[in-house]
Amino acid sequence: MSDLNRYLQAATRDNTRRSYRAAIEHFEVTWGGFLPATGDSVARYLVAHAGVLSINTLKLRLSALAQWHNSQGFADPTKAPLVRKVFKGIRALHPAQEKQAQPLQLQHLEQVVNWLEQEAQTARTQGDRPALLRARRDTALILLGFWRGFRSDELCRLQIAHVQASAGAGITLYLPRSKSDRENLGKTYQTPALQRLCPVQAYIEWINEAALVRGPVFRGIDRWGHLSEESLHANSVIPLLRQALGRAGIAGELYTSHSLRRGFATWAHQSGWDLKSLMSYVGWKDMKSAMRYIETNPFLGMALRAEKPVAPEIPNSSINTVG
Repeated sequence: MSDLNRYLQAATRDNTRRSYRAAIEHFEVTWGGFLPATGDSVARYLVAHAGVLSINTLKLRLSALAQWHNSQGFADPTKAPLVRKVFKGIRALHPAQEKQAQPLQLQHLEQVVNWLEQEAQTARTQGDRPALLRARRDTALILLGFWRGFRSDELCRLQIAHVQASAGAGITLYLPRSKSDRENLGKTYQTPALQRLCPVQAYIEWINEAALVRGPVFRGIDRWGHLSEESLHANSVIPLLRQALGRAGIAGELYTSHSLRRGFATWAHQSGWDLKSLMSYVGWKDMKSAMRYIETNPFLGMALRAEKPVAPEIPNSSINTVG
């Protein structure tokens, strides 16, 4: 691979590259389209999958086709008036409400963390090291994911060398890149220690129990308690979370990894954080992105306000998200 191609490839994120490759394969192999495509063939492709694929999936397919044509020096057929008109018609005839992950409410966060603590204590008593390690890992992952508002891929990319934790004080986490860091400048995130449901203490307990000194923070654990050298895959966070919630008596199938992020955003909003502070803390660049994560259900708001007197407090003024 030439240096030029190497840098061009680095400019596109791995997940995006995989999605685009799959989209091109679907157009060319599964559907039988020809590349370079025409506006007419792209319009027929859309019609063939209208009502079958979601609007967001169709948008991704169009983006992949546009990227392929632009990179190969061909005219972009997705910009043809016919394609735009057909897509507009599909949106009108096949409207779909965007699915949102259920936010993890504070009482459920406490319930699952308490359950994991019980599992850890039982495992220690019984000498079950694999169960003890999983309980400590899952507690740290869930609490960091919630209070820091991290995505699953961000949690899985955390490296021990990029984390500094001080018991009773706070934790600093550096990510060389993230979805919101389009320029790949890297970001430093900070979170203070809490009296309850503390992500700092959970992280320290996990690192100490696993005796980790380098490499990824969150990694797989086999049936004998051996730790993988590789980080967890982002797709494994959802089953991990659902299983932990299910064992704690919570309907885990309602939640995804985004539930941690949405749960924190909803809690912060209902606890009086102004939108600017919330956006700065989580890393959102625009208000539209932030509002998608804030649960506006009035009954949920009442429940959160009812818990507010005993909820952990994260002072906005003590947090700096950019290092």
